[in-house]
Amino acid sequence: MFASGSIFKTTRHLYIRMGNFTSTSSGGLSSTASTQFVQDVIAHNCVVIFSKTTCPYCKMAKNVFNEIGATYKVIELDEHNDGRRLQEALAQITGARTVPRVFINGNCIGGGSDTKKLHQQGRLVPLIEQCSPCCLDSGTEGSGSGQSESNKL
Repeated sequence: MFASGSIFKTTRHLYIRMGNFTSTSSGGLSSTASTQFVQDVIAHNCVVIFSKTTCPYCKMAKNVFNEIGATYKVIELDEHNDGRRLQEALAQITGARTVPRVFINGNCIGGGSDTKKLHQQGRLVPLIEQCSPCCLDSGTEGSGSGQSESNKL
């Protein structure tokens, strides 16, 4: 779909686990801290997918971004210590509890089917291109390391 030399050259996956981001006395994130964490991740990344590893719609969304070569951040809720609280925070923020919840440039675009539909309509790439330059990949070809990050948004 894209000509050689496109701005979408590399796919990088950043998987993060942040169970120790802000602890409550019970060892997990409070609902306020969960909401703040979700908002911070969304604010600091052009494309964010809140996902679960076994969800076919989550895989669909990731495949769309892989297909176009876009850089995105994934939060795997089923591997996160506070995944349930994060999912509750997402429900409060977006009005939907299902995954994936996909955000581009701070706005929720919906789930896997919504992401695929936007791509088929030719509207997904323009949304990504509106992100600040730090969010678009201009690196070398290849895939990301898939390493977990524990203290970075």
